[in-house]
Amino acid sequence: MPQRPIILGIVGDSAAGKTTLTRGIAQILGEENVTAICTDDYHRYDRKQRAEMGISALHPDCNYVDIMQQHLSLLRTGQPILKPIYNHHSGEFDAPEYIKPSRFVIVEGLLGYSTQGMRNSYDVKVYLAPPESLRESWKVKRDTAKRGYNPEQVLEQLRQREPDSEAYIRPQRQWADVVVSFYPPPEGSGQDDLLLNVKLVLRPTISHPDFTHFLTPDGSHLGDAIRLDLDRDMGKPVDVLTVDGHTTEEQVQELERQLCGEVPYLGQFCSLEGNTEIGKVVGTTGETLQSYPLALTQLLITYHMLKAARV
Repeated sequence: MPQRPIILGIVGDSAAGKTTLTRGIAQILGEENVTAICTDDYHRYDRKQRAEMGISALHPDCNYVDIMQQHLSLLRTGQPILKPIYNHHSGEFDAPEYIKPSRFVIVEGLLGYSTQGMRNSYDVKVYLAPPESLRESWKVKRDTAKRGYNPEQVLEQLRQREPDSEAYIRPQRQWADVVVSFYPPPEGSGQDDLLLNVKLVLRPTISHPDFTHFLTPDGSHLGDAIRLDLDRDMGKPVDVLTVDGHTTEEQVQELERQLCGEVPYLGQFCSLEGNTEIGKVVGTTGETLQSYPLALTQLLITYHMLKAARV
């Protein structure tokens, strides 16, 4: 392992699933080996001040972007930082926290790729891009359950923030090595709505696993649920790995073994061969379901972090 920490960036709009993905990857790597940083803590103004000024938390002018960049540079060289803490429940700031980076650092938030200096600090960059209708549903559920809003307030906030989302958040997609889009199954498919499909845009900015001998166009045993296609994203050629929510255990075994085989250290984390908690999601009635699209997404990102650690 290199002396410096390996840094993963996870960027996306509010309620795009950043924290959920961060927690899952930290579980795979071992929470004792991971330092998680949220760049949303670097707001310049508290909730009351933002309302008075008419500025949203998504606007770069509402955030200490320069201090984010400085702290990322320090973390990359293994140095500690004094990180601000924004309390999402009260809308105010708590006392800052002294943080020393672990072997792996996951940095998630709204504006993590907004400067060249910040982008240069990451080993792997991920952008979350769920359909807006799904993100809206997630944000309403989260903010009403955890942040004291009612549904009408959340929807109005989304409407007010839309210009800043379009101007400052979505353009950051262009800098990602992997774009992750979870999306619901078609209506009438009979598939559980909780078991989302996922589309992974794999950009050639980093070296991805070679899935071509598993996913052939003539229709392998994986072909009906796991597909690899050539496409274009933001005008550039990319590979697109699609995993359907109805994927079975048998269909993903070979794909997981391919990932785990290329990076020996990853082998102990395979969801079917060592860590049965990967890809677990909790349903609305409290039942626990296994999501193979989520498991494979977690493993793919972990693969890239461990591969970066070997360089």
